[in-house]
Amino acid sequence: MAAVGVLALAGAPSAAADEQPTRQHLLADCASGIGKCTFNSPTVGKAYRGGFHKVSENLFNCSSSNATQSVTWSDTVGSSDSLGVSVTTGGKIAGIVDLSVTASYNHSWSTSHSESSSLTMTVQPGEVGWISRAQVMRQVSGTWQTHYDSPKWGHYYWFVGDTITSPAANGTDGVTNALVVDTRKMTAAEKRLCSSAAHRGKAFAR
Repeated sequence: MAAVGVLALAGAPSAAADEQPTRQHLLADCASGIGKCTFNSPTVGKAYRGGFHKVSENLFNCSSSNATQSVTWSDTVGSSDSLGVSVTTGGKIAGIVDLSVTASYNHSWSTSHSESSSLTMTVQPGEVGWISRAQVMRQVSGTWQTHYDSPKWGHYYWFVGDTITSPAANGTDGVTNALVVDTRKMTAAEKRLCSSAAHRGKAFAR
């Protein structure tokens, strides 16, 4: 995380170290509108594929042969800042970043992405399977400039660096989303589910 840098208006009193705002204070004022904020000099990084994460129910195979079944999956991937704080769709922070990126790169910046579909998967006897998905992601880095009408923490202007990670469109920079089927052996507790009359000799999702 970039350190908070200070630019004081001429004649404004200096702020003591213990009077300096935290990064959360500044972004909260940006989000509420108390501070008049801009996201300066945005730099959009190259797209990359994010980590795989589970997007479906589990398919348990309690039968003695392979179970092939269509399983529905759904996924929503959001944005987060340098400290892992969520950047909410439709919020003021997201709008300021989108405006800055659009002005600099002539394309919009996406705060979140939702997608759903189904996939046919095969699970061997005594195993459990599920669908995992990886979303194309990218980062935009810049500097928040917060301007106050009256000095706050001793200054009219405060600056803080930030990097926001967000989903990108499939195919951005040649990088694509991915779906995989993951499987593993059932645990002892899961095997006990197979002994019930409702699941014995069957495949079921939950």
